Amino acid sequence: MAYSTFNWKRPQDTPEARRRREAKIERLLYGGDDDVLGKAYDSRLLARLFGYVRPYRRQLVWAVLFMAVSTALSVSGPWIIGRAVDGIATGDRDALHQWALIFAVVAIAEWLTGRRRVHIMAFVGTRVITDLRAELFRHLHSLSMSFHNNMSVGRLMSRLIGDVGVLQEFITWSITGLTRSTFNLLGISVVMLLMEWRLALVTFALVPVMMLLTNYWRKHVRDVYRATRQRLSIINGYLNESIAGIRVARSFNRERRNFWHFDDLNRSFFDANVHAAKLSAIFFPGVDFLGSLSTALVVGVGGWLVMGDALSAGVLVSFVLYVERFFDPIRELAQRYNTFQATMASSERVFSLLDTAPDLADAPDAVDIGPMSGRVDFEQVAFRYKDNEPVLENVSIHAEPGQRIALVGETGAGKSTVIRLLARFFDVTGGAVMIDGCDVRRVTLASMRSQMGIVLQDPFLFSGTLVDNIRYGRLSATDEEVIAAAKAVGAHDFIRTLPEGYNTHVEENGGNFSAGQRQILSFARALLADPRILILDEATSSVDTATEQIIQRAMDTLMAGRTSFVIAHRLSTIVNADQIIVMDRGRVVERGSHQALLEKQGVYYNLYTMQWQQHDDEPA
Repeated sequence: MAYSTFNWKRPQDTPEARRRREAKIERLLYGGDDDVLGKAYDSRLLARLFGYVRPYRRQLVWAVLFMAVSTALSVSGPWIIGRAVDGIATGDRDALHQWALIFAVVAIAEWLTGRRRVHIMAFVGTRVITDLRAELFRHLHSLSMSFHNNMSVGRLMSRLIGDVGVLQEFITWSITGLTRSTFNLLGISVVMLLMEWRLALVTFALVPVMMLLTNYWRKHVRDVYRATRQRLSIINGYLNESIAGIRVARSFNRERRNFWHFDDLNRSFFDANVHAAKLSAIFFPGVDFLGSLSTALVVGVGGWLVMGDALSAGVLVSFVLYVERFFDPIRELAQRYNTFQATMASSERVFSLLDTAPDLADAPDAVDIGPMSGRVDFEQVAFRYKDNEPVLENVSIHAEPGQRIALVGETGAGKSTVIRLLARFFDVTGGAVMIDGCDVRRVTLASMRSQMGIVLQDPFLFSGTLVDNIRYGRLSATDEEVIAAAKAVGAHDFIRTLPEGYNTHVEENGGNFSAGQRQILSFARALLADPRILILDEATSSVDTATEQIIQRAMDTLMAGRTSFVIAHRLSTIVNADQIIVMDRGRVVERGSHQALLEKQGVYYNLYTMQWQQHDDEPA
């Protein structure tokens, strides 16, 4: 086919292959968030959800009033038609014209009130969800890095988009929909009893059968809904993973295998939907059949009463119309059960996220640290991500304002953990991290981090323009200051060659720039923020030698007058450090200048001779 040169057809199926695929899908389905449906009704969750509606209770009251009027007008329709039919039967033209005009006025009024109700609820639903999404966004940014390390992006997006969307559907349509259906059912029942109680009892005779059918639907729709929801969630997650990793898939020639796996998931979703369709094919045609049977009974009994002059033709016509409408609210209430259950499950997931307490928060007595000079002290720091798994033990580091501190060591030595503790992405489990003599746990995070700059090994660029990305750390910076920062780190040279210059749009995660260009842009961003403490996490490890030389020249400007912590990957970034901290298995094993450590011929000397000898001829 035109879109591919691959043969996507899977090999001949065998019973064993099918068994393995089914077992794999079962493993994917078991134990996920979407496996939990929660209670069919939870008053606590519902009360909390309505707490977000409370600010708009005035609009909600108006919506209910318009709904009540609209329902009353709707219920009166068949009765008005019956009066018009009686006018036809008696040959009373004036009565016919009068009731026809009244029916037209009622129809227009019903349309206007219904339109207004829908408009109000759409406004309320949208505003409530806007408030809820804003609160979720703020809350996610208050949670610690350990939370984000353990929670996948897909699961968070499922809450922010999928679950919140379910809540919007409920608030916008289901609240008044459920109330409208209930009012319709009660109103029609009362009118039928008042008009002709015998025909009303004939209609109500089939209600027990309807209740049995509805109860059957209610019991089985729960499992069917869970099955389709699980499979759709897995398909969405696999799509996201496949698109994000498409380069890796192509490099390993995995297109066909990935398609076959997606086909398995897609077929599983199809099977679940077929099951749901079969269940619907029992319930909804069953409701229609009961409605038709009830209509037939009413016509039979009512026709006999009309022929005996015990009932007018108009009343019989009204009753037939009411019978047709009687089962509509029951059908809608059954359909809303699925939505209501989804609302309970989504509410539980959303509120559990909002109830997740931040691991890191400002202490009640936290103070603004004020302008920092940049003195940093690690005092016998210990840290562990999990119990019985120490990462740092008895680490002491002292940096004077403006000093350059290099952290070296093999992978897993604890270098990145040191800078994460300095930025207070995590709290120490022993000892203390001090800035200007203040424990970082006793100062506000905002006042401390606003004076820090971090350049990571894998720089992240946000959507927008280049100038937006450079200005990210200091939004008040002028265009001239942005350009000056770019010039200082050597970014201006390649930016000016772009067709749109600083207004060039950044594709997803900077895909239209090389790794070296993204790193240089992150340097410009850090420089513009003008931090007192600078953290460089292997900032030159992903660039080529030529680009490294550009960055190296800029680093002298970037680190001048600032306390800098540098995780070293290349020799050129550490030889001029004021102090080199050598780490091994979470401990500081050596410290000193480059030359002093070489003369000592210890751990640093071994690292240098084994890993960095190839850089020996590079300029310091």
